[in-house]
Amino acid sequence: MSTACTTAKQEDFALIAKAAEGDTRAFDVLMRLHNQQIYRAVRSILHDEAEAEDAVQDAWWKAYTHLQDFRGNAQPATWLTRIAINEALMRLRRNKSRNSVIQSMPENLPEQNNMPNYESQFASSEASRPEQLTWRAELRRLIERRIDALPDMYRTVFMLRAVDGVPASEVAIALGLPEATVRVRYMRARRLMQTALRQDIDSNTTEAFSFAGDRCDRIVAGVHARMRAAGVR
Repeated sequence: MSTACTTAKQEDFALIAKAAEGDTRAFDVLMRLHNQQIYRAVRSILHDEAEAEDAVQDAWWKAYTHLQDFRGNAQPATWLTRIAINEALMRLRRNKSRNSVIQSMPENLPEQNNMPNYESQFASSEASRPEQLTWRAELRRLIERRIDALPDMYRTVFMLRAVDGVPASEVAIALGLPEATVRVRYMRARRLMQTALRQDIDSNTTEAFSFAGDRCDRIVAGVHARMRAAGVR
C-alpha cells in the first residue's frame, strides 16, 4: 500500500473521530473527500442525477447520525459507500422501478487480464489542443452512455472498480457480495464495454461523470440543512 493511500485512510479515520465528537467542519471535509465516489455509485444504481443527489444527502445524514457506531472494521470510504448503496437500493424498492439490482449469477469464470485498460491515462502532449479537448469531452459522454447501458448487476461494480479504482475486496464489502463475484462481474462489464466501444476506447474512465463543484456544494448544503433542523451547531 502506498504511503499516500495509507495517509488518506488515516485522515479518514481522524475525520470520523472528530466528526463523532461534534466537529462539523471535519464532517464537511469528509463529505467533500468522498462525495464523488459515493455519488457515482448511487447514480449507477438509480440512473437519475437528481434522485442520486437526494440519495447521497440522505446517506450522509444517516452516516452522520451513526458516526458513533463506526468501529473501524472496514475502511471509512467502504463504510460510507455501503450506507449510500443501501439508501439507493431502498429507493429502488420503494419506487418499485426494479425488482433487484444485485442478482445472483455463476461465479466460475476466471478473471481475465486482456481487457482494454480503462485505467490508463488520456494521451498527453496533445491533450491541451482544442480538438483534443473536444474529442475528450465526446469520449467521456460516450463512456458515460455505455456505462449507463450496462446491466444493473454490472454497472455499480464497474463504476467502483474502473472509474473510482476501488479494490475488489472493498467493493465486495460495499455491495455485500463475495469477492469472486465482484471480479467476475467486473470482467464481464469490461467485456461488454469492449464490445460496445470497439476501437473507440483508447483512454480511461477516470474523468467520466465529473463531479461539478456545484453538485458537491448542493449535497453539503443539503446535509447542513438537516443538521440545522436537528439542532446541530
